Amino acid sequence: MRMSLSTRAIAGIAGVVVVGAASLGTGIYWANDAGKPRENVATMVVGTSSTTAAPFCYNDGKPLDNDALSACLEGIKQARKDGKLPELDVRASDQIGVGVPKDLAKKGWFALTNGGSGGQTALAGGAQGEVVTGVTYSGSKSAGPLMSSNDVTSVTVVSQDKTSQEYYAVWAFDLKNKNS
Repeated sequence: MRMSLSTRAIAGIAGVVVVGAASLGTGIYWANDAGKPRENVATMVVGTSSTTAAPFCYNDGKPLDNDALSACLEGIKQARKDGKLPELDVRASDQIGVGVPKDLAKKGWFALTNGGSGGQTALAGGAQGEVVTGVTYSGSKSAGPLMSSNDVTSVTVVSQDKTSQEYYAVWAFDLKNKNS
């Protein structure tokens, strides 16, 4: 007895195999990713792309003193020079935003770019880095007014307690400016 499968039946079987494999792959991914989550990760979003980073400076939940903060800023400058900061491509037509962990958002935070007419422009928080509390995402903003006129727009995200003014974490990202 000779058996023949129609094209429709083959397509149906292929669909079941693909869906099954995708489900299995997702299950393996979640099982593999069920370990300890990365702590205090900030997320930079550009259009439909994103990247995450652990804080460049963090003192296990305790405030950063002035020496640690100065060393942190120097370390960020060096990492930027060495091309070791998380980066994404950005165009003036893109929407960008940044998110921070819930526990640090409760304390307060702000984000600045080195672009815009004033040299530094707030991506999150008010003008010149006014601290916002309780909000974990800046919302999407048009990249054009936030971009630097250089090849790279630097983004600095800072966790700062709104009441005490103490700093808790600093993240840094680079956005590579593209023309089209």
